[in-house]
Amino acid sequence: MNMVSTAPVKGAADAPFYLEQGPECALFETAYRQQMPLLLKGPTGCGKTRFVAHMAARLGRPLYTVACHDDLTAADLIGRYLLKGGDTVWSDGPLTRAVREGAICYLDEVVEARKDVTVVLHPLTDDRRILPIDRTGETLEAGPGFMLVASYNPGYQNILKTLKPSTRQRFLSITFDFPPPDHEVKIVTQESGLDDARAKGLVRLAGKLRGLKGQDLEEGVSTRLVIYAASLIAHGTPVDQAIETAMIEPLTDDDDVKDGLRDIVTAVFG
Repeated sequence: MNMVSTAPVKGAADAPFYLEQGPECALFETAYRQQMPLLLKGPTGCGKTRFVAHMAARLGRPLYTVACHDDLTAADLIGRYLLKGGDTVWSDGPLTRAVREGAICYLDEVVEARKDVTVVLHPLTDDRRILPIDRTGETLEAGPGFMLVASYNPGYQNILKTLKPSTRQRFLSITFDFPPPDHEVKIVTQESGLDDARAKGLVRLAGKLRGLKGQDLEEGVSTRLVIYAASLIAHGTPVDQAIETAMIEPLTDDDDVKDGLRDIVTAVFG
């Protein structure tokens, strides 16, 4: 399974759509200019990944996105020796490529990675800005274009999966949340093509469902799922089927909870 995605260099005109909620774009750009690492905190599907892609395009920097998981090791990020045609050759990992190229490296859900990953990040997140590669004997110095960005969902992690203070305090940090309803309606209509009136109903429903987080639901419905529902409706799927597929089934496997969510749908849409 490929854990890395790469995005080519784009300009501001080609930046993925992102509706600014506050000073986050200016903060990101200042952090980039001042060569400071940045940590984004917020619930799943609230726009963190889209924000990073938007800013990388605005700044004209290539972007390496790494989806972190339980088996992600430091070698996965830095690189390893591989056999090719009978020869042993070194292959850079995404973090090393980003450092060499002066790119932005985004570690999505960084707390899911193994503990040795955060140790590797420490020399890149202080004034040294270096990446030692023990297996090749190299010590790479990050150029002015390199930026390290990481994200995680604090509300979803337990005591065994969190960042140590010694790591957290190496980053600037911005907290994200779901956008206010008027902004979310604009995002949904822009991304899905659905009309404003029907998008408002979906956003209103999402707000009701998010109120159940920590009670019947482990996670509230994401803006991403609202866009999915809106896209289905915009392409001819009946509203009830779109909501069932995008805003109920993804949230829970419990039949009783699903029945309760359907009651909320009925209360919102009639």
